[in-house]
Amino acid sequence: MLTLPRLLRIIFVALRFGLDDLVLSSINHPLARRLLHVLRLGRKPRGPRGQRLRQALESLGPIFVKFGQVLSTRRDLIPADIADELSLLQDRVPPFPSAQAAALVETALGKPPRELFAQFETDPIASASIAQVHFAVMHDGREVAVKVLRPGMLDVIEKDLALLRVAARLVERLGGPDGRRLKPREVVAEFDKYLHDELDLVREASNCSQLRRNFGPESGREGMLIVPEVIWELTTTTVFTMQRMYGIPVSRIDRLREAGVDIPALARSGVEIFFTQVFTDGFFHADMHPGNIYVSDSPSTLGRYIALDFGIVGSLSEFDKNYLAQNFLAFFHRDYRRVAQLHIESGWVPRDTREEELEGAVRAVCEPYFDRPLAEISLGQVLLRLFQTSRRFNVEIQPQLVLLQKTLLNVEGMGRQLDPELDLWKTAKPHLESWMKRRMGLHGLRESLAKESAKWSQLLPAVPRLLHDHLARPDLSAEMLQETRRLRLAREQGNRLLAALTAVLAAALAVALWALDKH
Repeated sequence: MLTLPRLLRIIFVALRFGLDDLVLSSINHPLARRLLHVLRLGRKPRGPRGQRLRQALESLGPIFVKFGQVLSTRRDLIPADIADELSLLQDRVPPFPSAQAAALVETALGKPPRELFAQFETDPIASASIAQVHFAVMHDGREVAVKVLRPGMLDVIEKDLALLRVAARLVERLGGPDGRRLKPREVVAEFDKYLHDELDLVREASNCSQLRRNFGPESGREGMLIVPEVIWELTTTTVFTMQRMYGIPVSRIDRLREAGVDIPALARSGVEIFFTQVFTDGFFHADMHPGNIYVSDSPSTLGRYIALDFGIVGSLSEFDKNYLAQNFLAFFHRDYRRVAQLHIESGWVPRDTREEELEGAVRAVCEPYFDRPLAEISLGQVLLRLFQTSRRFNVEIQPQLVLLQKTLLNVEGMGRQLDPELDLWKTAKPHLESWMKRRMGLHGLRESLAKESAKWSQLLPAVPRLLHDHLARPDLSAEMLQETRRLRLAREQGNRLLAALTAVLAAALAVALWALDKH
């Protein structure tokens, strides 16, 4: 899988941009340091280290550009100056020939584009490292966008991933404590999954379909976000056909004003959409940079956001949502002890962590923000600083939360570009409090019981038999341990009412079994 010419090319580019200086600063192995000193030939690196790394990745091609983009989201692992520079990487590459695109469509869908569509534009409207997009018109008059996967991508990706795995092992082995802290093999594995997910356009189409349903008529949120319809009969793993969208890029504020869009309302709407995705659906568009977000200029939908490119989405469990909501609200109320408790209860901090020590570290992160107006506070930066501080306490930050933090920074940046006076707290806080009330109150209890009712309806008829079986097994420790675990999980997820009911049921079960055992 490894190719010598490609490896030599990577070494040459690394030396050209002075990346050996980055390696030397972290390698502790004496022989490796001497070898790199020889290769440097007395040269001194020019320019900031982040800039040199970005330029090197751009020189190595689209797969390394994508790796840099993924790495830029791991601000919990890499220095801020490098992350900032890597976030500037642009995923733009020349398009592949139109004839080749037509051949790929025919291979995937069984017919040439001229038969599948009434019109198929040969020149692509957009071209990136993984795919390019052509506009087309179907025979029934519907206008669509056809995304075509680049040919031979799997082979290219596998070869470059093999090289990245080798590099990760070297960094981990020779980089000492810092090299191990960066978790290079885990980062490459995360990138591997990210790339292979992007290679399956059916997966992206499914993400698009789910997001459209979440904001469709049945959701009660129709009109908040416009998502294109998937044309499933013209979609495969290598071709994704969707409804064509018309609008203005969200970054073109001058054009938005000319179209009559209410800019401050648009900024608030973006924040509301994001928090709705996170705390109501637990499913969010995780690539919300300006290139993927448009605004409708049609009179009937003027000012509504349009989402595009669904290759990267994030999913959050109920536990994740509870953790985030309580962290944000505790921060708002300056309850740093609660923030520390949440970190410990989540299991991401060792159980022997001193609560008051973690509280002091969190206070040092958060307190400076309260010297600023609330409108200037960045939720994404707060979450990032919490992640970075937690590193001292061996916190294992979950990938889905890192993805959310990166998306939150995108949303904040986009919102404040539209309206510098946007108050993120004022916009977000009602969503957080409303979600917490629904989860902690009677409404949350009803929802939980409704979800569990189907299981209980199947379990209750079997209770007499289960009780009889327990007579032959007087040792109740395993059953009680299981109930205790369920109680702990309910408590950690914040639903105290449900936890209390679970405790009562567990106690009743224990008493019943004890009584039956006596007879």
